[in-house]
Amino acid sequence: MSAHDVSSVRLSVVVLTYNRADVVLRTIAKLAALPDPVRIVVVDNASSDNTARRIAEKFPSVDLVIASKNMGAAGRNLGVARVQTEYVAFCDDDTWWQAGSLSRAVQILDASPRVAVLSARVVVGDAESTDETCERMRVSPLGSHGLPGPALIGFMAGASVFRTSVYREMGGYEPKLFIGGEESLLALDILSSGHALVYADELVLHHHPSEIRDSALRRRLLARNEAWVAWLRLPLAEALRSSLNAFFIMRRERTLLRDSLAMLRGLPWALSKRRVVARSVLLMRAVVRDDDRRRSSTASAI
Repeated sequence: MSAHDVSSVRLSVVVLTYNRADVVLRTIAKLAALPDPVRIVVVDNASSDNTARRIAEKFPSVDLVIASKNMGAAGRNLGVARVQTEYVAFCDDDTWWQAGSLSRAVQILDASPRVAVLSARVVVGDAESTDETCERMRVSPLGSHGLPGPALIGFMAGASVFRTSVYREMGGYEPKLFIGGEESLLALDILSSGHALVYADELVLHHHPSEIRDSALRRRLLARNEAWVAWLRLPLAEALRSSLNAFFIMRRERTLLRDSLAMLRGLPWALSKRRVVARSVLLMRAVVRDDDRRRSSTASAI
């Protein structure tokens, strides 16, 4: 934790890591050097590369949580269980917050009680180019009436700041989704509860992507999770479309038989927890979808 009086700390940072010891040590060093008053919690998702031991030796003041197995995104739930502050920020092992951003996040949330989540601007690599997803968030068609920034229907899990109470009320991340679009279910539930998601361009998160990643696996899990989330929370037509899209991606990745069986085995679970979101949330999704289509058609015409 940064050198601040404990009573002045109102925000904790939860870092999720798995088998990237050198990378996460760099991130912790960046966070520990922040002038912002924060408490650092690191969740090691049962790494096999001595990540936990190295963190404990180099950063003994960090609150280290060691998962019994790789829980994917739900490992963040273990970190939030340790949090005693009213706000919690998240980052991955290859990202870190820019100085001043977390203090500013506290100010924004203090002044905006309806806002549950702030999604930050992610700048990538040494060039610090803004992530494409953030560029789309910045011009959200939902506007910013009565909010500190553009309203959103989703957020970036590893670049967000939450009200801790809302995270806990919603139950955090669903373990069954593991990783890949894991934010979507949580975002739908937060919006249905009447809270707002907001893009905060002035909050900056640096991302230096690790070379240790399995992009193909993430694509497949993303497709599967999109289908499961649709069956959990969205109208039947969207659930069917998402399922067909998942089958298409699995076929393209040449994993149709294995992945489709796994997805279908999860449908009874999804149907048992099915609860279609509020009409107001569906209308927000429709506005964003129509805007995406308009932008795509405009870009293709150029």
